[in-house]
Amino acid sequence: MSHLFRRFAARLVLPAVFALLACAAAPALAHSSSNSYLTLSQRGSDLVLRTDINLRDVDLIFDLDDDRDGRVSWGETATRIDELKAWMQQGISVRGTSAACQLQPLDVMASPHSDGFYLSAEWRVACADPEDVAARRLTLKYGLIFDQDNLHRGLLKVDLPGAQSSAILSPDRPEAALQAGEVSGWAVFTRYVIEGIWHIWIGIDHILFLLSLLVLAPLVQSRKRVTQWAAVESFRISFMDVLAVVTAFTVAHSITLAASILGWINPPVAIIESVIALSVILAALNNLLGWLSLKRWRLAFAFGLIHGFGFANVLIDLALPAQQLALALGGFNVGVELGQLAIVLAFVPLAWWLRHTTFYRWGVVVLGSLAIAVVATVWLAQRMGV
Repeated sequence: MSHLFRRFAARLVLPAVFALLACAAAPALAHSSSNSYLTLSQRGSDLVLRTDINLRDVDLIFDLDDDRDGRVSWGETATRIDELKAWMQQGISVRGTSAACQLQPLDVMASPHSDGFYLSAEWRVACADPEDVAARRLTLKYGLIFDQDNLHRGLLKVDLPGAQSSAILSPDRPEAALQAGEVSGWAVFTRYVIEGIWHIWIGIDHILFLLSLLVLAPLVQSRKRVTQWAAVESFRISFMDVLAVVTAFTVAHSITLAASILGWINPPVAIIESVIALSVILAALNNLLGWLSLKRWRLAFAFGLIHGFGFANVLIDLALPAQQLALALGGFNVGVELGQLAIVLAFVPLAWWLRHTTFYRWGVVVLGSLAIAVVATVWLAQRMGV
């Protein structure tokens, strides 16, 4: 029975590996994580909504890059401001209890962010019933970019007297209700647990880095070529190898995730994204070095520090209040660990069943590692602007 299962699993694994790499290659040809930022605040007697949308994302819809130099300038954007304002108004709405509020344009500009220039617009929110505003009985709905990129997120910060909160808007959760008073700590924590799980699952570069560190766990290191390494006979030995890798990665990215969110150190996004791609290449190629390969838990720790900055990028620009920052950080980190654990639990048992097979050594370890290295090299070239 176990022999038949291994043959069946072997037939499934290679297509699954290449399907994963195909999914990885598609984002590699596009761009990294896509976020817009929405801030609702009080300015004098006015309720003001500010939206910041990456010009890179706007270009997906409006093809603004007229000179085809790979960058969208403000000059190329300014000629279509009226069209862009109409697009934003139809994709963002605020409602009171009985009617929609009007978004009255105040200003449109270009603003710099850590990952490039954004189209920034400010709107005065005018509601028919002043009590809706006074009592914070409002619901914001965001629907931009989702049709073009279902991984896109709208990061909302509400900074009003008596109502400070945050929300992450997505295709399946496009609305956020404003409530008077502080949002409960548990609600903030659980919201970011879910987002942490989602972030690790859509972070193909993080997934491939982790898998590259795990593929040799069911094999016994020797002076022979990797394709001739024997299978580990004790599950405890393999489990301890996996535990060392996962623990090192967790400790490392938790350190830099916290340091980055607390503002202690914030390296440029472009450098972080490039080094993450480099880490995937090195982890994959390390699997082919045999006896000369580096200890994988050390690689997990060293590059886990860099991946922590990558995890932090999704939270930095949200600028949460101090109390919610700690809850969001804790919840997001827990979510990342749960998402990572799900990947480990899906991969390790299958690798254990296949560890005796030639297919595992050649199809998964060798071909899989080479394919991962190739995809990550594409990422590196794109992130460096080559």
